Amino acid sequence: MSISSVSLAQAAGGMSGLVQFLPMVGIFVVMYFIMIRPQMKRQKELKAMIEALAKGDEVVIGGGLLGRISKVSESILFVEIAKDVEVQVQRHTVVQVLPKGSMK
Repeated sequence: MSISSVSLAQAAGGMSGLVQFLPMVGIFVVMYFIMIRPQMKRQKELKAMIEALAKGDEVVIGGGLLGRISKVSESILFVEIAKDVEVQVQRHTVVQVLPKGSMK
């Protein structure tokens, strides 16, 4: 073997390692766009919704209770679930804000 053929073989061996690693990088990129990025977007939307809660909003609480927010503090909400029945819940237990007039 001559010197040029040895260096050519070494260069091909280095390229082979890179080619073997490329599918793993491709899988990570696909997982990022399919799973990680949408989850981060949902978390950002949920955080914005929780911060925007105000008195009078109709909400669904984690246990499935529907109610109207009667008082708001920094981390606690007072939710009226029936006439003269009020429960205290933490802000992060709110799952969804309903459109006004959803509750009769």
